[in-house]
Amino acid sequence: MKRPKYMQIFKQPARASLAVIAGLATLTACSRPQAPNPPAPKVTVAQPQIMVVTNWDEFPGHLEAVETVEIRARVFGYLHAIQFTDGAEVKAGDLLFLIDPKPYQADLERAQAERQRTHAEYQRTETHAELAMNDLKRAESLRGTKAISEEEYDNRSKAVHEAQAAQASAKAAEAAAQAAESVAQLNLSYTRIKAPISGRIGRRQVTVGNLIQGGNGTSTVLATIVTTDPIYCYFDADELSFLRYRSSGSAGTGTGPNAGSVVCALALVNEDGFPHPGRLDFFDNQVDAKTGTIRMRAVFDNADRALLPGMFGRLRLPAGKPEATMLIPADAISSDQGNKFVLTVNKDSVVVPRPIKVGRQHGGKRTVLEGLTTEDRIVVNGLMMARPGSKVQVVPPVVAGTPASPAATK
Repeated sequence: MKRPKYMQIFKQPARASLAVIAGLATLTACSRPQAPNPPAPKVTVAQPQIMVVTNWDEFPGHLEAVETVEIRARVFGYLHAIQFTDGAEVKAGDLLFLIDPKPYQADLERAQAERQRTHAEYQRTETHAELAMNDLKRAESLRGTKAISEEEYDNRSKAVHEAQAAQASAKAAEAAAQAAESVAQLNLSYTRIKAPISGRIGRRQVTVGNLIQGGNGTSTVLATIVTTDPIYCYFDADELSFLRYRSSGSAGTGTGPNAGSVVCALALVNEDGFPHPGRLDFFDNQVDAKTGTIRMRAVFDNADRALLPGMFGRLRLPAGKPEATMLIPADAISSDQGNKFVLTVNKDSVVVPRPIKVGRQHGGKRTVLEGLTTEDRIVVNGLMMARPGSKVQVVPPVVAGTPASPAATK
């Protein structure tokens, strides 16, 4: 069946249009430039290093004064004067507080007068006893010649016994008066409250004019003195660490040959590194069965008074002798669900992930126990651009203060 002429007429222009469109598309595709492949990301690599390092154990600790004394009054009375500045360094024997001494001075004078009276009484009875003894001696000579009766002799003997008894009583009274005088003298001295130790005194707890209670369990706390040089740091170590210290002769008892044999260091919460050197000097006599830890103590010199009792800090102790170990930059280590790995670059510049087993941290580096050799190249910069299986461009690291090369800045 033949198509109508009008369909043949319209069919030829349509074929021509399609041919023209196809030709234009081909010309357009040929004239468009091809997109270049993206350059390989630039990375910086480093090789593991073998270094001799000391492994350290770190523990949280708190500082305590070697000696702490609460200043309390031994006698009661009104506070008369304060002789120190809050927070000052004081020496043993320095006058700190003065309680009104007038009542105690009066007690001392009364006790002194009583002692003098009893002493005079004792001298009188002593003289009377000597006279009675002389009379008895004369009576004994007369008794032999029958010049006196037996009754007279017995009376004189009785007088001697009475005089001696009175002398003994007077002597006891004098001793009691002397004791009372000593107590009065002691109470008077207690009105002058002095520093029992050298150290740093805190703030005054009372002001002048207050009635001070003293001499019992409820005596008023006037101030507190703590020693500051040296200073203790107490911490709790796990049982395994303690056994390691003891087996290596590190844990001294404070009195034995190992006392202070291990060197340690302390850092406060705002300090980098461990700038305060010290030594371990004590461990407790038992392990806490509930926690499996033992209380230990280190002592530090504190001439600059940088350490204060009550502060918290980090204590570092050597976990063993220095040993050679493999170290890599800690920033190069990544983690995937708890598993540590690094990105390495092989000889074909291809990124290859490598699982590793890590150890202790040493500053900005970390110990690698398994998974690497000193020949491996580890990606340390450009980790975000490096992809496992992709090629990278290894460039030298940019040293601070040195302008980057033109190739590195493109």
